[in-house]
This record gives sequence, C-alpha cells and structure tokens, in this order.
Amino acid sequence: MTVTTPQPRTTIPTPSPRPRPKAEAEDADWLELTEAVREAGQYPTRAEAERVTRIVLSALGGHVTGDERVALAQALPREAGRVIASQIPATHPLTAREFVDSVATRIEGSTPATARWDVSSVLSVLSDRIGEPLTTRVLAQLPAGYALLFGRADLAPTA
Repeated sequence: MTVTTPQPRTTIPTPSPRPRPKAEAEDADWLELTEAVREAGQYPTRAEAERVTRIVLSALGGHVTGDERVALAQALPREAGRVIASQIPATHPLTAREFVDSVATRIEGSTPATARWDVSSVLSVLSDRIGEPLTTRVLAQLPAGYALLFGRADLAPTA
C-alpha cells in the first residue's frame, strides 16, 4: 500500500479587470448630464431625470436630421448620442406643441403642462451643453416655436 502526502493547493489569483478610463469617463458624462437635468427639472431622483432625458432625447432624435443630427450626437455623452442617433427620422416635422404632446404620450401620467416642463428641462440643459452655434443650427431645422423649449427667446422678425 502506498501512502501519498497531500500537497498544499496553489491558488492562482484571477487577474483583475483593467480599468476602463474611457468608458468610465463616458459614464461620468452621462451622469453629469442627467444630474444637470435632475437639478433643472427639480426631479426627486436621478433615475427619474434619466428616464425623462431618454424620452425627450429619443423624441428629438427623430426630428433632427443630417449634419446637425451627427453633430448633436457627437456633442453629447455617448449614451445620449446613441439615443439620438438610434431614432428613425420623422416623416413630417412636428410643431413645438405637437412635439410636447408626443412626449406627454410617452410619459405615464403626464399632461401637456408636465411634458412641457420635462421637455424644457432636458432641452435647456442640452442647449447649455452643446453651445450656442449648434443650438442655433438645430433650431434652424425645427419648426418655429422650439426656441422656448431650448430656453431661448423666440423672437419673431418684425415687418
């Protein structure tokens, strides 16, 4: 009979995942955007601000096309850019009021007044983030009336 002495087990540590600074920075940018929306809209939680942000950006994504859509998606955090870029272009432009009403249908329990608040909260933060030149280009693509939703005066030219 042969007796063997048990040998101590050698454990090989599992490699820790490499830090992903670019992904972390992108996540931080998205969190910064939704936090700004939370503050602007006075939402009680970041989750609610994120939900509203996604809904408004997805609605906007269908109405901004061409170079402005590409520039808008690139100017925003990657997650927000994906939401914008993933939308199928609308077949006809909506007035600002129709746009707000369309957002109201996407938010449970929303009214036109609360949807206007939600849209303005997101789009005013968006305008601050993307800057004056791109905001002007985006507004030029949209029907009259959207400027107020972006937190800008909607001045009509005088005759």
